[in-house]
Amino acid sequence: MSLLTPPELTATAADTADVAEVSESLIVLDRTHAELNNPGEDVIAGLGRSPKTLPAQYFYDDRGSELFEQICQLPEYYPTRTEAWILQHYAAEIAQVTNSHELIELGSGSSTKTRLLLDAYRDTLGRCHYLPVDVSGGILGSTVNHLQVQYPEFSIQGLWGTYDQALAYLGTTQAPSRMISFLGSSIGNFNAIECDRFLQKVAAALTPNDWFLLGIDLQKETSLLEAAYNDRQGVTAAFNLNMLSHLNWRFQGNCNPDWFVHRARYNTVDGQIEMYLDCQRACDITFKTLDFQVSFAEGEAMLTEISRKFQLTQLEQQLNRQGLKTVQCWTDPQSWFGLVLCQTQ
Repeated sequence: MSLLTPPELTATAADTADVAEVSESLIVLDRTHAELNNPGEDVIAGLGRSPKTLPAQYFYDDRGSELFEQICQLPEYYPTRTEAWILQHYAAEIAQVTNSHELIELGSGSSTKTRLLLDAYRDTLGRCHYLPVDVSGGILGSTVNHLQVQYPEFSIQGLWGTYDQALAYLGTTQAPSRMISFLGSSIGNFNAIECDRFLQKVAAALTPNDWFLLGIDLQKETSLLEAAYNDRQGVTAAFNLNMLSHLNWRFQGNCNPDWFVHRARYNTVDGQIEMYLDCQRACDITFKTLDFQVSFAEGEAMLTEISRKFQLTQLEQQLNRQGLKTVQCWTDPQSWFGLVLCQTQ
């Protein structure tokens, strides 16, 4: 689970009237992405498959982002607090090793954990140019405003858009030294092929000797994993079902979220959590904007997200193949989570 999952959703004017006019602290990224030219084609393609799928980026309207922030505070959801523990113990070391003038965070959300890095950069270097990236204009604007008060000595600008857009933008700019951070094990939302493509784009946005800080969820027992995605309060279920409300709003759909229930399971063969929405009744769903109708059978499952769990050695090999040489790895005492620091070659 992540705050900015696969890189194909372009923020729209409906999310925020015009961020460029609302705040000089937000940069609206290029809107010429293919999703604008073929809006909803990914929905049509996913619902036309067997089994049906939906692109996980549709989790993240402003309500979805708020729900994910709640998920991060749940007792069952260990990734956030475990990664925060690692940062609490090693952020100063990361700042000293990297000595970066510019920090970019992909999928920043509220930047809660990143404040540990910002504190370390302030204590160690006394300065930083921080660029949080998020697809939700609402949460991004709020976060930037709070951070500008908390870190008045820093230059802070939000990049409103997708991973792809942010990485393409960075490729057109320069900094004396740069680190891209991708926390929360968001990389687990990519399959192996998508992961390689993403890492290639990260490497292309960096110059030699720049840095990449990656958070990864490590493989562990099934009971811990499934509990993290099936919390007792039902927040993850609400997050999953909110995707349907988002699609209804975006594409004038008539899908009733009450027709579906949330389910998450750990696939031990592929080493990944899989989140589903299971249809409880036979129904036809129409999206007027897309001129598209799809039928569901009672009991039919629809995949909404994967979250891969990693082995450090295998991931390091994959990073190295993309020109991202592993410099240091940090884990918690239980080896539940890892932070991998890479440098471009």
